[in-house]
Amino acid sequence: MNKDRISRKKAFFGLHFDLHPGKNDTQLGENITEEMIQNLLQKVKPDYVQYDCKGHAGYTGYPTKVGCASPGIKKDSLAIWRKVTKENGVALFIHYSGVWDSVAVEHHPEWACVNADGSVDKNITSTYGPYVDKLLIPQLKEVADTYDLDGVWVDGECWAVKPDFSDTAKKAFTEATSIDKIPTKRSEPHWMEYLEFQRENFRGYLKKYMDALHEHKPGFEITSNWMYSTLAPEVVTVPLDFISGDFSPNDSVNTARLEARYISSTEMPWDLMAWGFNKGENCGFTIKTARQLKQEASVVLGQGGGFQIYYQPTRAGWFDDWMVDIMAEVAQFCRERQAVSHKTKPLPQIAVLLSKNSIYDQSDRLFGPWGSLLAPVEGILHILLELHYSVEVMAEHKLMKNLNKYPVVVLPECHIITDEMKATLLDYIQKGGQLLVIGSETASLFKDSLGVEFTSDPAEITTYVQSDKAMSWLGGVWQSVKLQSAEVLGKRYPTRDSRGEGEPALTLTGIGEGQIAGVYGPVGSVYNRSHYPAIRDFMSKAMKRLLPEPVVELNAPPCVDVSVRTDGKRTLIHLANTAGMQISNKYAVIDFTPSIGPIGLNVRMEKNPQRVYMAPGNDDIDFIWENNQVKLSLPVLDIHSVVVIE
Repeated sequence: MNKDRISRKKAFFGLHFDLHPGKNDTQLGENITEEMIQNLLQKVKPDYVQYDCKGHAGYTGYPTKVGCASPGIKKDSLAIWRKVTKENGVALFIHYSGVWDSVAVEHHPEWACVNADGSVDKNITSTYGPYVDKLLIPQLKEVADTYDLDGVWVDGECWAVKPDFSDTAKKAFTEATSIDKIPTKRSEPHWMEYLEFQRENFRGYLKKYMDALHEHKPGFEITSNWMYSTLAPEVVTVPLDFISGDFSPNDSVNTARLEARYISSTEMPWDLMAWGFNKGENCGFTIKTARQLKQEASVVLGQGGGFQIYYQPTRAGWFDDWMVDIMAEVAQFCRERQAVSHKTKPLPQIAVLLSKNSIYDQSDRLFGPWGSLLAPVEGILHILLELHYSVEVMAEHKLMKNLNKYPVVVLPECHIITDEMKATLLDYIQKGGQLLVIGSETASLFKDSLGVEFTSDPAEITTYVQSDKAMSWLGGVWQSVKLQSAEVLGKRYPTRDSRGEGEPALTLTGIGEGQIAGVYGPVGSVYNRSHYPAIRDFMSKAMKRLLPEPVVELNAPPCVDVSVRTDGKRTLIHLANTAGMQISNKYAVIDFTPSIGPIGLNVRMEKNPQRVYMAPGNDDIDFIWENNQVKLSLPVLDIHSVVVIE
């Protein structure tokens, strides 16, 4: 008997399988059986499966009448997956490559994006051309109807789309702006206008096919991979049903730490996808262990998101049982935490700005990945997490909307800010807010408010900052300042000799009822490249003054991430152990991460709680209620636990 399937907006755990079919395939679907799928679904119990349909090469893995089917189809894989998923009440989505379609461009070069040098791109379609009407929409309608699909996860989109210099694109720009001379590079006039015009056209392309499919098949759920993540940190204007992205197979925990915090701020239904495999340097891919994937999952669950894992079966569609067992173990880990993680909300503590304006102004891409442009945000995020603060990351539009909810706001090395935002931030400080600005350019935006005098132009220097325990190199572009009304919290020195006077590196001054702290050099960028402990300790001086009484104080190593959340009734303190996380591709797959403990925990509460317990496990925790604080100790933290306070 068929069972009801869960809407993707409510789904929590899923699996993603793609093959990117090609013209040289010979075995597609050959080894797929109903028994294999039934075994997988019964063991793993996913809410949904995303199965292969069309990859970047443009060939489909099903016998399409629209476009190009791979010549290697032996069985109709989607038909078999649909039959068994429907019987088990599991939603079936497809993986479908959108903007990136190599064979469509090969057969229809007039559908292609044109590069700045006039060459026709061999992979990327033009969002100004007929591809969306001639192939994408008809093919998605065909596959959705043929297999009664629940939705589509469209890949190869915002991160693949390029600036288009086709005649159609240039004509559209001229008609909209009256600019006849089309720029082709940053040094030419109107380059930024041209990029933004292209972004707007991409948004229109997304809306066009999403509207068409929603009208054709009501309830059909759609996302465009990575849209409205850090790769496109914009106001949500396109009618996608959920946000999703597949984070890096390498250094995955760090990638997910940032992405989960940013996507959570959109307040949309969302999930993140871990790659279930990775590869070493100059090696082929191999499967990650369950323990590695659990650690990756923990930093997603800690932000309230759903989680999915990406695997590739054999070209013939087969999964061995040992792979299924890994999937099942990670699924159980996630399910045990679902009730205290999924769709929970943050209790605001610290908001870090991810500046769309600064990123777009410095990049010639339409959308991310942005590479080193995100380094300042990542570095500051890591510092704050290692100091055990609960942190959210958001773009300008979300920060402006939610500013007054956050005791502390951090601006990491951004060089552009609107007059409205600056005025709003200064008003926020006047009313008691705490602002930390980092970097020479960011400090210059608040030059008149920091209580210092800028004594020279910013300069690239070698310098060392001092913490309580050590000194650390922190070279780069620094702004020299002289104190006026500000207090010095940290100094810098030209060498590792602290006997001299030193120069102000970190200052604090009061404005109205609040405070503004300034760091005049590239702390986030350097920390992201180095993770020097003394830099973290140096920054702790500012944080102790800006947020002297955080909701949670932790006595634990810096590898424990804290996320303070609520489901409306309970306070949920997520503790994620990142010790031993995979970073280098020379250690691509890890099978051991150390447990840590004991961990001391103080939680500020207005009332004496009725109960404190650990999830998963539902085990009561002994605690002391003193001075409006819950004081407790955890003997051990393995990968991820949640302290639940009722």
